[in-house]
Amino acid sequence: MVKRTLVLLALLGLALGARYNLGSPISEELVVQYDLRPVVLPDGRGLPPGEGRVEEGERIYAEKCASCHGARGEGYPFNRLVAEPFPITPDTEPAEFAIGNYWQYATTLYDYIRRAMPFGAAGTLTNEEVYHLVAFLLYMNGIIDAHEPINQKTLPQVKMPARELLELDPETKRRFPWLTLP
Repeated sequence: MVKRTLVLLALLGLALGARYNLGSPISEELVVQYDLRPVVLPDGRGLPPGEGRVEEGERIYAEKCASCHGARGEGYPFNRLVAEPFPITPDTEPAEFAIGNYWQYATTLYDYIRRAMPFGAAGTLTNEEVYHLVAFLLYMNGIIDAHEPINQKTLPQVKMPARELLELDPETKRRFPWLTLP
């Protein structure tokens, strides 16, 4: 009975929306702008061409990221991005999570920045800018050297300190039994 009522209400909402011309059709330009597929998988599939360097990433970070994440990624007003790669435990406060001690795959960092950053202007960074930012953030977390370029070949090879924190599936003894990952 509850399901039937919810379906009826949803259909009624759609009918009223159409009657009063609520919403607007999306243009092809907007579809292209927000269609960031394919997603970037941990093994690097989906990474676009491009290359990033720490020096340029530092400049872009200061311009587009520091106001939310602090001058050196220490956080405030939003999440911290840089921390010692200490092992986190179930007792670690979420405020202490950062790229260096929590993120399991460097490719996820690329995907997240490309889709969600900068705040209020998501999806406006170029692929090159994202690679530069990833290089800078990995360097700041002590994961790569300052002169190491980041691109679609090198990024999936970056060994994140927190990768070992992924829990194994109890039945298969694999991290993600439904995926083949590096």
